[in-house]
Amino acid sequence: MSCRLEAITREEHLRFVATRPSVSHMQVPSWGDVKPDWQAESLGWFDQDDRLVGAGLVLLRPLPRLKRALAYLPEGPVIDWDAADLEGWLRPMLAYLKRRGAFSVRMGPPVVTRRWSAEAVKAAISDPGARRLGDVRATTQEPGAAEIAGRLRRMGWQQADAGGEDGFAAGQPRYVCQVTLAGRSLEQIEGGFNQQWRRNIKKAEKAGVKVVQGGYEDLPDFHRLYVETAERDRFVPRPLPYFQRMWTALTAEDPDRMRLYLAHHDGEVLAAATMLTVGEHVWYSYGASTSRRREVQPNNALQWRMMCDAHELGASVYDFRGITDTVQEDNHLLGLLRFKVGAGGEAVEYLGEWEYPLNKVLHKAVSLYLSRR
Repeated sequence: MSCRLEAITREEHLRFVATRPSVSHMQVPSWGDVKPDWQAESLGWFDQDDRLVGAGLVLLRPLPRLKRALAYLPEGPVIDWDAADLEGWLRPMLAYLKRRGAFSVRMGPPVVTRRWSAEAVKAAISDPGARRLGDVRATTQEPGAAEIAGRLRRMGWQQADAGGEDGFAAGQPRYVCQVTLAGRSLEQIEGGFNQQWRRNIKKAEKAGVKVVQGGYEDLPDFHRLYVETAERDRFVPRPLPYFQRMWTALTAEDPDRMRLYLAHHDGEVLAAATMLTVGEHVWYSYGASTSRRREVQPNNALQWRMMCDAHELGASVYDFRGITDTVQEDNHLLGLLRFKVGAGGEAVEYLGEWEYPLNKVLHKAVSLYLSRR
Protein backbone atom coordinates (compact mmCIF):
# COMPACT_ATOMS: atom_id res chain seq x y z
CA MET A 1 0.00 0.00 0.00
CA SER A 2 1.31 3.44 -0.92
CA CYS A 3 0.20 6.15 1.50
CA ARG A 4 -0.16 9.87 0.99
CA LEU A 5 1.49 11.93 3.74
CA GLU A 6 0.77 15.51 4.71
CA ALA A 7 0.72 17.76 7.76
CA ILE A 8 -2.43 17.42 9.87
CA THR A 9 -4.02 19.55 12.57
CA ARG A 10 -3.68 18.86 16.29
CA GLU A 11 -7.37 17.96 16.36
CA GLU A 12 -6.98 15.39 13.58
CA HIS A 13 -3.92 13.97 15.33
CA LEU A 14 -5.74 13.64 18.66
CA ARG A 15 -8.77 12.00 17.04
CA PHE A 16 -6.47 9.39 15.52
CA VAL A 17 -4.68 8.80 18.85
CA ALA A 18 -8.08 8.23 20.49
CA THR A 19 -8.66 5.26 18.17
CA ARG A 20 -5.50 3.45 19.32
CA PRO A 21 -5.18 1.59 22.66
CA SER A 22 -1.52 2.55 23.12
CA VAL A 23 0.39 5.55 21.75
CA SER A 24 3.53 6.98 23.35
CA HIS A 25 3.14 10.20 25.32
CA MET A 26 5.89 11.51 23.01
CA GLN A 27 3.60 11.02 20.01
CA VAL A 28 0.79 13.36 21.00
CA PRO A 29 0.65 17.00 19.85
CA SER A 30 1.21 18.50 23.31
CA TRP A 31 4.65 16.88 23.56
CA GLY A 32 5.85 19.36 20.97
CA ASP A 33 4.91 22.20 23.35
CA VAL A 34 7.16 20.63 26.00
CA LYS A 35 10.16 20.99 23.65
CA PRO A 36 10.42 24.71 22.72
CA ASP A 37 13.87 24.29 21.13
CA TRP A 38 12.30 22.02 18.51
CA GLN A 39 9.73 22.83 15.82
CA ALA A 40 6.89 20.33 16.17
CA GLU A 41 4.58 19.15 13.43
CA SER A 42 1.86 16.51 13.23
CA LEU A 43 2.07 14.21 10.21
CA GLY A 44 -0.76 12.08 8.84
CA TRP A 45 -0.77 9.05 6.53
CA PHE A 46 -3.85 8.72 4.29
CA ASP A 47 -4.92 5.64 2.35
CA GLN A 48 -6.47 5.56 -1.13
CA ASP A 49 -9.91 6.20 0.38
CA ASP A 50 -8.54 9.37 2.04
CA ARG A 51 -8.82 7.86 5.53
CA LEU A 52 -6.27 8.83 8.17
CA VAL A 53 -4.50 5.52 8.88
CA GLY A 54 -1.28 6.67 10.60
CA ALA A 55 0.09 9.64 12.50
CA GLY A 56 3.34 10.90 13.94
CA LEU A 57 4.73 13.83 15.89
CA VAL A 58 7.99 14.98 14.30
CA LEU A 59 10.35 17.34 16.12
CA LEU A 60 12.66 19.41 13.92
CA ARG A 61 15.87 20.80 15.45
CA PRO A 62 17.37 23.48 13.17
CA LEU A 63 21.15 23.67 12.85
CA PRO A 64 22.63 27.07 13.71
CA ARG A 65 23.34 29.19 10.58
CA LEU A 66 22.16 26.42 8.23
CA LYS A 67 18.78 25.89 6.64
CA ARG A 68 18.88 22.27 7.68
CA ALA A 69 17.37 20.37 10.61
CA LEU A 70 17.44 17.06 12.42
CA ALA A 71 14.03 15.37 12.29
CA TYR A 72 13.10 13.17 15.26
CA LEU A 73 10.03 11.03 15.88
CA PRO A 74 10.48 9.75 19.47
CA GLU A 75 8.78 6.37 20.00
CA GLY A 76 7.02 6.76 16.68
CA PRO A 77 5.54 7.11 14.16
CA VAL A 78 2.24 5.33 14.80
CA ILE A 79 1.85 3.32 11.59
CA ASP A 80 1.30 -0.30 10.57
CA TRP A 81 4.78 -1.65 11.31
CA ASP A 82 3.70 -5.16 10.32
CA ALA A 83 2.69 -4.04 6.82
CA ALA A 84 4.16 -6.06 3.96
CA ASP A 85 5.02 -2.80 2.19
CA LEU A 86 6.72 -0.94 5.04
CA GLU A 87 8.60 1.15 2.50
CA GLY A 88 5.24 2.47 1.26
CA TRP A 89 4.76 4.02 4.71
CA LEU A 90 8.27 5.36 5.30
CA ARG A 91 9.21 6.57 1.80
CA PRO A 92 6.62 9.41 1.81
CA MET A 93 7.81 10.48 5.28
CA LEU A 94 11.43 10.75 4.14
CA ALA A 95 10.43 12.69 1.02
CA TYR A 96 8.29 15.11 3.05
CA LEU A 97 10.97 15.71 5.68
CA LYS A 98 13.63 16.24 3.01
CA ARG A 99 11.45 18.99 1.53
CA ARG A 100 11.20 20.46 5.05
CA GLY A 101 14.99 20.75 5.13
CA ALA A 102 15.86 17.67 7.21
CA PHE A 103 19.38 16.32 6.71
CA SER A 104 18.75 13.27 8.90
CA VAL A 105 15.70 11.45 10.28
CA ARG A 106 15.68 9.57 13.58
CA MET A 107 12.74 7.49 14.77
CA GLY A 108 11.89 4.95 17.45
CA PRO A 109 9.62 2.21 16.10
CA PRO A 110 7.22 1.13 18.90
CA VAL A 111 8.01 -2.51 18.11
CA VAL A 112 8.74 -5.02 20.90
CA THR A 113 11.43 -7.63 20.17
CA ARG A 114 11.73 -9.65 23.41
CA ARG A 115 10.27 -9.94 26.92
CA TRP A 116 11.68 -11.44 30.13
CA SER A 117 9.38 -12.28 33.04
CA ALA A 118 10.23 -11.10 36.55
CA GLU A 119 11.33 -14.65 37.35
CA ALA A 120 13.60 -14.75 34.29
CA VAL A 121 15.24 -11.44 35.26
CA LYS A 122 15.77 -12.66 38.82
CA ALA A 123 17.40 -15.84 37.48
CA ALA A 124 19.61 -13.79 35.17
CA ILE A 125 20.86 -11.67 38.08
CA SER A 126 21.71 -14.86 40.00
CA ASP A 127 23.51 -16.41 37.01
CA PRO A 128 27.27 -15.72 37.29
CA GLY A 129 27.66 -16.37 33.56
CA ALA A 130 25.16 -13.70 32.52
CA ARG A 131 26.33 -10.15 31.91
CA ARG A 132 23.28 -8.78 30.09
CA LEU A 133 19.65 -9.74 29.62
CA GLY A 134 20.49 -10.84 26.09
CA ASP A 135 22.70 -13.59 27.53
CA VAL A 136 19.67 -15.44 28.91
CA ARG A 137 16.70 -16.90 27.06
CA ALA A 138 13.80 -14.48 26.70
CA THR A 139 10.42 -15.58 28.03
CA THR A 140 8.80 -14.30 24.84
CA GLN A 141 10.34 -13.52 21.47
CA GLU A 142 8.33 -11.51 18.93
CA PRO A 143 8.88 -13.26 15.59
CA GLY A 144 8.09 -10.25 13.39
CA ALA A 145 10.60 -7.87 14.99
CA ALA A 146 13.69 -9.31 13.28
CA GLU A 147 11.91 -9.11 9.93
CA ILE A 148 11.05 -5.44 10.49
CA ALA A 149 14.69 -4.70 11.40
CA GLY A 150 15.82 -6.45 8.22
CA ARG A 151 13.43 -4.40 6.10
CA LEU A 152 14.66 -1.16 7.64
CA ARG A 153 18.28 -2.06 6.85
CA ARG A 154 17.42 -2.91 3.26
CA MET A 155 15.74 0.49 2.92
CA GLY A 156 18.93 2.22 4.08
CA TRP A 157 18.00 2.86 7.71
CA GLN A 158 20.80 2.42 10.26
CA GLN A 159 20.44 1.37 13.89
CA ALA A 160 21.34 4.42 15.94
CA ASP A 161 24.25 4.29 18.32
CA ALA A 162 22.78 3.99 21.83
CA GLY A 163 25.37 6.42 23.11
CA GLY A 164 24.43 5.75 26.74
CA GLU A 165 25.54 3.09 29.18
CA ASP A 166 23.94 -0.15 30.24
CA GLY A 167 21.05 -0.05 27.79
CA PHE A 168 20.13 3.59 28.40
CA ALA A 169 20.14 5.20 24.97
CA ALA A 170 21.01 8.78 24.10
CA GLY A 171 17.43 9.04 22.81
CA GLN A 172 14.70 6.94 24.43
CA PRO A 173 15.30 3.76 26.45
CA ARG A 174 15.46 0.51 24.50
CA TYR A 175 14.75 -1.56 27.63
CA VAL A 176 11.79 -0.81 29.90
CA CYS A 177 9.90 -2.53 32.69
CA GLN A 178 6.14 -2.97 32.37
CA VAL A 179 3.48 -4.33 34.72
CA THR A 180 0.38 -5.81 33.08
CA LEU A 181 -2.84 -4.44 34.55
CA ALA A 182 -5.36 -5.66 31.96
CA GLY A 183 -7.64 -8.44 33.17
CA ARG A 184 -6.20 -8.37 36.71
CA SER A 185 -7.71 -7.22 39.98
CA LEU A 186 -5.73 -5.05 42.40
CA GLU A 187 -5.37 -8.12 44.63
CA GLN A 188 -3.84 -10.07 41.76
CA ILE A 189 -1.49 -7.21 40.87
CA GLU A 190 -0.32 -6.91 44.47
CA GLY A 191 0.03 -10.69 44.59
CA GLY A 192 2.56 -10.40 41.77
CA PHE A 193 4.85 -8.24 43.93
CA ASN A 194 7.85 -9.89 45.50
CA GLN A 195 8.00 -10.31 49.26
CA GLN A 196 10.10 -7.17 49.75
CA TRP A 197 7.58 -4.99 47.91
CA ARG A 198 4.62 -6.33 49.90
CA ARG A 199 6.52 -5.90 53.16
CA ASN A 200 7.51 -2.31 52.29
CA ILE A 201 3.95 -1.33 51.40
CA LYS A 202 2.79 -2.59 54.79
CA LYS A 203 5.65 -0.74 56.52
CA ALA A 204 4.67 2.52 54.81
CA GLU A 205 1.03 2.07 55.78
CA LYS A 206 1.91 1.26 59.40
CA ALA A 207 4.28 4.26 59.60
CA GLY A 208 1.53 6.60 58.42
CA VAL A 209 2.83 7.51 54.95
CA LYS A 210 0.10 9.31 53.02
CA VAL A 211 0.22 9.59 49.23
CA VAL A 212 -1.73 12.49 47.75
CA GLN A 213 -2.31 13.82 44.26
CA GLY A 214 -0.75 17.26 43.80
CA GLY A 215 -1.06 20.08 41.30
CA TYR A 216 0.95 22.76 39.52
CA GLU A 217 1.57 24.56 42.82
CA ASP A 218 3.30 21.44 44.20
CA LEU A 219 5.89 21.20 41.41
CA PRO A 220 8.52 23.18 43.42
CA ASP A 221 8.29 20.54 46.22
CA PHE A 222 8.74 17.80 43.63
CA HIS A 223 11.67 19.64 42.06
CA ARG A 224 13.56 20.08 45.35
CA LEU A 225 13.49 16.32 45.84
CA TYR A 226 14.36 15.77 42.17
CA VAL A 227 17.50 17.93 42.47
CA GLU A 228 18.52 15.98 45.57
CA THR A 229 17.97 12.73 43.66
CA ALA A 230 20.12 14.02 40.78
CA GLU A 231 22.99 14.81 43.15
CA ARG A 232 22.72 11.40 44.76
CA ASP A 233 22.44 9.42 41.51
CA ARG A 234 24.87 11.55 39.49
CA PHE A 235 22.73 12.90 36.64
CA VAL A 236 22.04 16.43 35.41
CA PRO A 237 18.56 17.56 36.55
CA ARG A 238 16.09 19.43 34.38
CA PRO A 239 15.14 22.92 35.64
CA LEU A 240 11.82 23.63 37.34
CA PRO A 241 10.42 25.59 34.33
CA TYR A 242 10.69 22.41 32.23
CA PHE A 243 8.24 20.60 34.51
CA GLN A 244 5.98 23.64 34.75
CA ARG A 245 5.86 23.85 30.96
CA MET A 246 5.27 20.09 30.77
CA TRP A 247 2.35 20.32 33.20
CA THR A 248 0.75 23.29 31.42
CA ALA A 249 1.08 21.74 27.95
CA LEU A 250 -0.03 18.20 28.76
CA THR A 251 -2.94 19.00 31.07
CA ALA A 252 -4.27 21.57 28.58
CA GLU A 253 -4.61 18.72 26.08
CA ASP A 254 -6.14 16.32 28.62
CA PRO A 255 -6.55 16.94 32.38
CA ASP A 256 -5.36 13.38 33.09
CA ARG A 257 -2.42 13.44 30.68
CA MET A 258 -0.06 14.32 33.55
CA ARG A 259 -0.47 13.79 37.28
CA LEU A 260 1.77 14.55 40.23
CA TYR A 261 1.89 12.37 43.36
CA LEU A 262 3.56 13.18 46.68
CA ALA A 263 4.28 10.87 49.62
CA HIS A 264 3.95 12.70 52.98
CA HIS A 265 5.14 11.58 56.38
CA ASP A 266 4.91 13.69 59.56
CA GLY A 267 4.40 16.87 57.55
CA GLU A 268 7.33 16.33 55.17
CA VAL A 269 7.30 15.29 51.50
CA LEU A 270 9.66 12.31 51.25
CA ALA A 271 9.02 11.20 47.66
CA ALA A 272 7.22 12.46 44.57
CA ALA A 273 6.61 11.29 41.02
CA THR A 274 4.91 12.28 37.79
CA MET A 275 2.54 9.95 35.94
CA LEU A 276 1.57 10.26 32.26
CA THR A 277 -1.43 8.68 30.54
CA VAL A 278 -2.37 8.19 26.89
CA GLY A 279 -5.22 5.81 26.20
CA GLU A 280 -4.64 2.51 28.01
CA HIS A 281 -0.94 3.10 28.65
CA VAL A 282 0.33 4.74 31.86
CA TRP A 283 3.94 5.74 32.46
CA TYR A 284 5.87 6.48 35.62
CA SER A 285 7.76 9.42 34.17
CA TYR A 286 9.98 11.23 36.70
CA GLY A 287 10.67 10.19 40.28
CA ALA A 288 12.26 11.99 43.20
CA SER A 289 13.01 11.18 46.83
CA THR A 290 15.04 12.25 49.82
CA SER A 291 17.52 10.10 51.71
CA ARG A 292 15.80 10.99 54.97
CA ARG A 293 13.45 8.49 56.66
CA ARG A 294 13.86 5.88 53.95
CA GLU A 295 12.88 3.25 56.50
CA VAL A 296 9.19 4.27 56.15
CA GLN A 297 9.34 3.14 52.47
CA PRO A 298 7.65 6.14 50.76
CA ASN A 299 8.70 5.03 47.25
CA ASN A 300 6.82 1.73 47.39
CA ALA A 301 3.75 3.47 48.79
CA LEU A 302 3.95 6.07 46.02
CA GLN A 303 4.20 3.52 43.21
CA TRP A 304 1.40 1.38 44.62
CA ARG A 305 -0.94 4.39 44.74
CA MET A 306 -0.04 5.27 41.15
CA MET A 307 -0.69 1.69 40.02
CA CYS A 308 -4.05 1.67 41.80
CA ASP A 309 -5.05 4.92 40.09
CA ALA A 310 -3.82 3.63 36.72
CA HIS A 311 -5.98 0.53 37.24
CA GLU A 312 -8.97 2.75 38.07
CA LEU A 313 -8.36 4.73 34.86
CA GLY A 314 -8.68 1.48 32.89
CA ALA A 315 -5.02 1.22 31.94
CA SER A 316 -3.82 -2.06 30.47
CA VAL A 317 -0.16 -1.49 31.34
CA TYR A 318 1.85 0.41 33.95
CA ASP A 319 5.19 1.36 32.43
CA PHE A 320 8.18 1.95 34.73
CA ARG A 321 10.17 3.24 31.72
CA GLY A 322 13.92 2.70 31.39
CA ILE A 323 15.95 -0.09 32.96
CA THR A 324 19.49 -1.33 32.51
CA ASP A 325 20.08 -4.48 30.46
CA THR A 326 23.09 -5.27 32.65
CA VAL A 327 22.53 -7.93 35.31
CA GLN A 328 25.92 -7.87 37.05
CA GLU A 329 26.00 -7.34 40.80
CA ASP A 330 28.62 -4.57 40.65
CA ASN A 331 26.52 -2.39 38.35
CA HIS A 332 25.23 0.76 40.06
CA LEU A 333 21.92 0.59 38.13
CA LEU A 334 21.06 -2.94 39.25
CA GLY A 335 19.17 -1.68 42.30
CA LEU A 336 16.78 0.25 40.04
CA LEU A 337 16.18 -2.87 37.94
CA ARG A 338 15.48 -4.92 41.07
CA PHE A 339 13.06 -2.29 42.38
CA LYS A 340 11.03 -2.14 39.18
CA VAL A 341 10.98 -5.87 38.45
CA GLY A 342 10.06 -6.47 42.11
CA ALA A 343 6.63 -5.06 41.32
CA GLY A 344 5.99 -8.09 39.11
CA GLY A 345 6.99 -6.31 35.93
CA GLU A 346 8.61 -7.86 32.91
CA ALA A 347 11.66 -6.52 31.12
CA VAL A 348 10.75 -5.45 27.59
CA GLU A 349 13.17 -4.79 24.74
CA TYR A 350 12.13 -2.53 21.88
CA LEU A 351 13.63 -2.36 18.40
CA GLY A 352 15.62 0.72 19.38
CA GLU A 353 16.12 3.96 17.48
CA TRP A 354 16.94 4.14 13.76
CA GLU A 355 18.43 6.85 11.56
CA TYR A 356 18.22 7.67 7.87
CA PRO A 357 20.84 10.11 6.53
CA LEU A 358 19.19 12.30 3.88
CA ASN A 359 22.47 14.22 3.54
CA LYS A 360 25.26 11.75 4.31
CA VAL A 361 28.04 14.31 4.62
CA LEU A 362 26.11 16.56 7.00
CA HIS A 363 24.75 13.56 8.93
CA LYS A 364 28.26 12.20 9.49
CA ALA A 365 29.68 15.59 10.46
CA VAL A 366 26.94 16.27 13.02
CA SER A 367 27.18 12.72 14.43
CA LEU A 368 30.93 13.17 14.87
CA TYR A 369 30.43 16.54 16.56
CA LEU A 370 27.85 15.15 18.98
CA SER A 371 30.02 12.13 19.82
CA ARG A 372 32.86 14.46 20.87
CA ARG A 373 30.70 16.69 23.08
